[in-house]
Amino acid sequence: MDQKKTGDVLLQVSHLSKSFGNNLVLKDIDFSVSKGDVTSVIGSSGSGKSTLLRCINLLEVPTSGQILFHGSSITARGYNVPAYRAKVGMVFQSFNLFANMTVLENCMIGLRKVMRQDKATAEETARMYLDKVGMAPYINAKPRQISGGQKQRVAIARALAMEPEVLLFDEPTSALDPQMVGEVLDVMKALVKEGLTMIVVTHEMAFARDVSSRTVFMKDGIIWEDGAPSQIFGHPQKTETQEFLSRFFDR
Repeated sequence: MDQKKTGDVLLQVSHLSKSFGNNLVLKDIDFSVSKGDVTSVIGSSGSGKSTLLRCINLLEVPTSGQILFHGSSITARGYNVPAYRAKVGMVFQSFNLFANMTVLENCMIGLRKVMRQDKATAEETARMYLDKVGMAPYINAKPRQISGGQKQRVAIARALAMEPEVLLFDEPTSALDPQMVGEVLDVMKALVKEGLTMIVVTHEMAFARDVSSRTVFMKDGIIWEDGAPSQIFGHPQKTETQEFLSRFFDR
């Protein structure tokens, strides 16, 4: 894995902790993302992976520590969170599409409300990204009329339409039937080839091993191991990592 220059760091997470009541879910997380990184975050359910993403996107407010985007603290008073979320987009496990809107309208709403694009410009942008993920034929469909894999492709198009610098994926295939997983992973692999910076919380070990440039293993709210996929999957240093991966691969 090529070492990135410090100037290429987009996101810097320092000493991040997150508690829900007495439950400490994230413990002193240090984590950085450089331009072009494709970081897969793996670990058992309840290890803190999704909470880390939700803190990065400010869907959860960190209990302590800080998150810097281009060197500015995203939790600082007066920070423009909607503009930040446009630049650090998120694709959810459960799609989060608006049921009463068409596919096209779902992809336009952020462009209209956040980016303040006029209707014609927003429609042109939305159509372009829906075409990119293979959903152009379905622009007039409502979410209930399309499959789970198609809904997730619409959700990806909606996030891409904002032209983010970083895209966060929170277990984007875990709510899908097995036959639909491939179509979503194919879209994600195409984005990797285009150089999009991505953080992917995933149970898809083959994606983490073969597609990402970096793999982070989490357990009990702690990053136990962080490195190139060849190292994490081929020569894991920690017993905890070895035990987790042994469920997926014969070692």
